Amino acid sequence: MVSPIGRFAEDLVDVMQQYFGWLLTLFKDILSIPLEALGDLLSYLDPMLFIVILVGISVLLTRRLVLPLLIGAAFYLIYWMGYWNSAMVTLNMVLVATLVAVLIAVPLGIWAARSETANPVIKALMDFMQTMPAFVYLIPAVIFFGLGVVPGVVATVIFAMPPVVRLTNLGIRQVPVEMNEVADAFGSTGWQKLTKVQIPIAMPSIMAGINQCIMLSLSMVVIAAMIGGGGLGGDIVYALSRVDVALGFEAG
Repeated sequence: MVSPIGRFAEDLVDVMQQYFGWLLTLFKDILSIPLEALGDLLSYLDPMLFIVILVGISVLLTRRLVLPLLIGAAFYLIYWMGYWNSAMVTLNMVLVATLVAVLIAVPLGIWAARSETANPVIKALMDFMQTMPAFVYLIPAVIFFGLGVVPGVVATVIFAMPPVVRLTNLGIRQVPVEMNEVADAFGSTGWQKLTKVQIPIAMPSIMAGINQCIMLSLSMVVIAAMIGGGGLGGDIVYALSRVDVALGFEAG
């Protein structure tokens, strides 16, 4: 027996498919472009070359040696165990999902911080998104986009957005009043104050949100393997179906 709430959700999905199907198809085609491009690049690069490049970039960014070497060793372990191709599929999905989530979530967080009207609405929406079980996002993703990588990325984007929105909102709101007053005193426009004062000061909070977004994307991408996302999640799902502890531990 379906409740009125469930029937309403079903009708809403039907209406979106009927009237916005072309838009969903366009979005799927656009999202497929970076997925295919990055996927081709990751599959083209030799594993050893990829590890060397990754370690080099890590050294330049961190100015340290131990952590980059540990990162390189971790990726070499993946290669040695034979999960390199699956790991590249997972990395592809995580990178694209994180990028899309950040591009959507940061502007939403800024809007929530600068508008007392939008703030409670966006907060309520983020609360709703975070209380929904992760598996629930897979259902509309499959209905709108079918099986495969794209619906997995879409579900991951929705699941990983809230921390970035919340911490961007928090970071902008925690900018000292004195800094805003100084910017106003020098005649800064709203855009100048945002880009030259508020965002730089709020950057640690925003980066913390992006860090959480990456972690959530990684966890959701594994779940997305249930709808054809593939990657390491696919190996884990296969191990679960066979109750293969060794395979599940290695892929995990």
